[in-house]
Amino acid sequence: MSKKAVILVSGGLDSTTVLSMASDQGYERYTLSFDYGQRHRSELVAAQRVSQSAAVTEHKVVKLDLGAIGGSALTDTAIDVPEHETAGIPVTYVPARNTVFLSIALGWAEVLGASDIFLGVNAVDYSGYPDCRPEYIKAFESLANLATKAAVEGHKLNIHAPLINMTKAEIVQAGIALGVDYSQTVSCYQASLEGLACGKCDSCRLRAQGFIEAGLKDPTRYQKNA
Repeated sequence: MSKKAVILVSGGLDSTTVLSMASDQGYERYTLSFDYGQRHRSELVAAQRVSQSAAVTEHKVVKLDLGAIGGSALTDTAIDVPEHETAGIPVTYVPARNTVFLSIALGWAEVLGASDIFLGVNAVDYSGYPDCRPEYIKAFESLANLATKAAVEGHKLNIHAPLINMTKAEIVQAGIALGVDYSQTVSCYQASLEGLACGKCDSCRLRAQGFIEAGLKDPTRYQKNA
């Protein structure tokens, strides 16, 4: 009997690496993306692309409207995406995003009879988001095992964040070792509809630095003015 896993995929470098890790561990993979009102919508195309390349069992896109509550440069076009390093938690933080995403992933895992959920959060090379910390993942796993019929009936649910303590360079190296084609991914917070990166936002800077430190060629496609 195959072991099933739900993998959150954004189409970016981190989640694509995690998808490859789940593949390597022999999971039957169900990928989940969210059309949540993000301004960088080309990531949805990338998520579909990497899911197809990985030959997952099913790829699902759930439509939400986090733009309705605003509060983030990723969902509110009136807030500029910062193109330089900022102090504190940046305006690209989307309020409660990972909690919302993990809750829906948890529901789908129950429906599928899957005991494992994977996501690509990282607490080393990240932008200071509170829902990317190890203590958050541990707390959500505890919640999952209190809040679900599956867990109450003895089927423990596991939240996997295999990149949590890795640098971006280590993530890139791990992905390359697993055969990840990073040219298929889009990480930019303000990528064009064609998936061309700005080269200036936090996500672009972290990604570029990761390839430099890994000593590998960066396959990112940039906008002409980047």
